[in-house]
Amino acid sequence: MLLLSSPSALVARFHRSLLHNPFLPSPSFSGLQIGTAATLRPIRCSSNMVKAIRIHEHGRPEVLKWEDVEIGEPKEGEIKVKTKAIGLNFIDVYFRKGFYKAPTMPFTPGMEAVGVVTAVGPGLTGTVVGDLVAYAGNPMGAYAEEQILPSERVVPVPQSIDPVIAASIMLKGMTAEFLVRRCFKVEPGHTVLVHAAAGGVGSLLCQWANALGATVIGTVSTKEKAAQAKEDGCHHALLYEEDFVSRVNEITSGKGVEVVYDSVGKDTFEGSLACLKVRGYLVSFGQSSGAPDPIPLSALAAKSLFLTRPSMMQYTATRDELLHSASEVFTNVGAGVLRVRVNHTYPLSQAAQAHSDLENRKTSGSVVLIP
Repeated sequence: MLLLSSPSALVARFHRSLLHNPFLPSPSFSGLQIGTAATLRPIRCSSNMVKAIRIHEHGRPEVLKWEDVEIGEPKEGEIKVKTKAIGLNFIDVYFRKGFYKAPTMPFTPGMEAVGVVTAVGPGLTGTVVGDLVAYAGNPMGAYAEEQILPSERVVPVPQSIDPVIAASIMLKGMTAEFLVRRCFKVEPGHTVLVHAAAGGVGSLLCQWANALGATVIGTVSTKEKAAQAKEDGCHHALLYEEDFVSRVNEITSGKGVEVVYDSVGKDTFEGSLACLKVRGYLVSFGQSSGAPDPIPLSALAAKSLFLTRPSMMQYTATRDELLHSASEVFTNVGAGVLRVRVNHTYPLSQAAQAHSDLENRKTSGSVVLIP
């Protein structure tokens, strides 16, 4: 069956082709199983062109390439979203370096974004053109001007939440939610240790744990970040140049902490274990300094310790879990429990610089890419 486009649709397509015509001036703009958007592929024709960051080989930030790609139309159960803001996360660095393996090569990175629905697949209900939606996790591919997404993986963004704030907090906020409410349930009277306390997830962990009645100890790299961590609810902000194990032992009068949230990995792992009290939990959810060295299982026996390496994807696997986690995040943002710091924004085309700054600890709080 031949489908004829309306005049307005033809005009819209013509305008899009002008925006992305390579011969015209470009507009300026101020343990995992990961899927990628199958409808995003290298450009073969002039219709449905968008810009995206593509990775053809693993390596340094320079492997992030700004390219033309072709995007299809949403199928049953899918929506097309025009991206407004993209959250930058350390998991993007892990995929870029090859620590985590993308299912295809080349691929478009990115696990978190907010945008406006521009088209819906056949028969889809519950989502309409014009809705502001957010997603975090699968499918990977957020570093693009437009994206095709499964409707079941997006959540509506409340009108009270700015799109840039929503993009900065979806992945990090839901990560913080499952860490303090489900992986290890923080309660009043607990003492917790948060590494990278001034980072995107770390700052949210400090705020949330403080609001739950815990004593919060955080580690940071600079005095400026220590001041920020204290503003975010850290009762004790320690510099990495200090012996944090001795300081935690001093602060807790030798008892240790109930839980350590460790996103640093290699440089802090053994110290994190040493900071735990009897039957304490080490929640290792990242490895910004590299993968921790292997330890014998017997190393946990002396204090009957618990060790877990969780992923948000397993804690938002069902639609109900996803909606619950997102609702908890947005509710706490609206109530002022969580204050989001978007301290850095970059044009999406400068994703390589953003990655470099993130890895070299030149950023604090959340980093957002703007198409």
